[in-house]
Amino acid sequence: MEGLRGSGGHGEAAVDGGERWVEDSSVDYQGRPPLRTATGSWKAAMFIILIEFSERLSYFGLATSLMIYLTKVLQEEMKFAAKNVNYWTSVTTLMPLLGGFLADGYLGRFSTVLFSTLAYLSGLILLAISQLSPRLKPDHNLHLHETLFFVAIYLVSIGTGGHKPALESFGADQFDDGHAAERVQKMSYFNWWNCALCAGVLLGVTVIVYLQEKVGWGAAAVVLAAVMAASLVVFLAGWRHYRYRVPEGSPLTPLVRVVVAAARKRHLELPGDANELYEVKPQNIKRRLLCHTDQLRFLDKAAVVEHDGGEERRGAWRLATVTQVEETKLVLAMVPIWVATLPFGITAAQVSTFFIKQGSVMDRRMGPHFTLPPASTFAMAAIGMIVAVAVYDKVLEPYLRRLTGGERGISILKRIGVGIAFTIVAMAVAATVERRRLRSASSASMSVFWLVPQFLLMGVGDGFALVGLQEYFYDQVPDSMRSLGIGLYLSVIGAGSFLSSQLITAVDRVTSHGGRAAGWFGKDLNSSRLDLFYWLLACIGIANLVFYVVVATRYSYKTVMAGGKVVDDKAGDIECAAAAAAAY
Repeated sequence: MEGLRGSGGHGEAAVDGGERWVEDSSVDYQGRPPLRTATGSWKAAMFIILIEFSERLSYFGLATSLMIYLTKVLQEEMKFAAKNVNYWTSVTTLMPLLGGFLADGYLGRFSTVLFSTLAYLSGLILLAISQLSPRLKPDHNLHLHETLFFVAIYLVSIGTGGHKPALESFGADQFDDGHAAERVQKMSYFNWWNCALCAGVLLGVTVIVYLQEKVGWGAAAVVLAAVMAASLVVFLAGWRHYRYRVPEGSPLTPLVRVVVAAARKRHLELPGDANELYEVKPQNIKRRLLCHTDQLRFLDKAAVVEHDGGEERRGAWRLATVTQVEETKLVLAMVPIWVATLPFGITAAQVSTFFIKQGSVMDRRMGPHFTLPPASTFAMAAIGMIVAVAVYDKVLEPYLRRLTGGERGISILKRIGVGIAFTIVAMAVAATVERRRLRSASSASMSVFWLVPQFLLMGVGDGFALVGLQEYFYDQVPDSMRSLGIGLYLSVIGAGSFLSSQLITAVDRVTSHGGRAAGWFGKDLNSSRLDLFYWLLACIGIANLVFYVVVATRYSYKTVMAGGKVVDDKAGDIECAAAAAAAY
């Protein structure tokens, strides 16, 4: 479907100035330029947001109960269970790098969502079978059950690997960056995407977890599989309304070509005037062109035109356009930002592991007849995120737009920084609460609602940082690798979970003196010192926040070449004047 391309409609598009037809290189289901009123925007995005709700329902219904399942059913020690959860989370959130690469370069985003949803559904079905078949239950054959259980949840990882990057970027593709109204709608899209995400999380950690506790994991898996199958039907029902992107091969190849071309021409002098660098004419292509920047000037040599005997030397590995050079700069500039957000990923990993484990040993009674399942404590983080996103979208962002005059209100990186600061405070609060729990006469006498502040603070932090990371890695990557950009965002959480596991191992080895003494991580919470571990994370977060601020203040946002006027909005794209475009 995404491989089709038509030729009709261009004449009319020129007549009506793009108001009737979308001219951003996307196509409709028949491979023709999309009709604006019939495709894209919220009419298409709603189909996509609904399947995201289903995916998050399934993922968090499994993820938040995983620590409890490994310790109680599979009988793993707490520190080993935490490592297994972190490893699974790492794989689940690093797989989107591969999924995003395939979606952008070869399969297309729609097809990637379709295939990955089928893999996801297979994992849920296998999980249900392993729970419902008498011969596969843990009390009959623990080793076989454990094997099937891990195969099932890693099939979910594979499904998430294609689902998350392709689906979110496919949804954002429904809004045209070149259309003022749709560009503003896209900013709200990321906020409401996360509201739907959190609604799925909220039901996952309450309804699904309750089913797991009271009825059984088999019944919960059947419900999740049924919801996922229904959401796939809904997703396919919107196929006529979607705007598709035609995959053009590996999005990394042009970046490598720029580096190779710059290295081959390293002996050449850069021209004094950047307008002498090579660029195609804007009217010759449909994709957006980027303005020249002064960062990483060495790469500019890739766009220097060589003359051999009076003739220009060309070739994909010899001469690159200014836009290709700037796209390479964008990707390289993301590396420090990615590194600076890893401690945030480490902090986020604690919510679904140690936070949940804390709740499992506290008083969870809500009245005489109901006890809150441990994993349902995660609902407080989801509520915090929903409130933060809704307040930001409806109150804070409009106010900041009026105050600053920018489309976004505050820059993407500032939003991420605010979220990181909230998570540092959350770690300090978590350490204080855990210290009080350890000093109490009995853990079971301390109400689980003491955990509300740390969960809410983490949720608010996610409402700023996670949404900001999604928008940053979608918006600031080259247009041809936006699914891979979402994969980079998710890899922050994946790498953070992996580093959390390594940090636990290192801290355990140091504090236990190689196993010769009691360390910070005992066999259970009461023999552990999670409060000290939380303080360590808070200190790491503070040091990293200083590094993040330094990196963020030096970052240069994407600059897009456009006609009409100069729009200076350091919260997002900066449009060049038409005169600058004509100079190339």
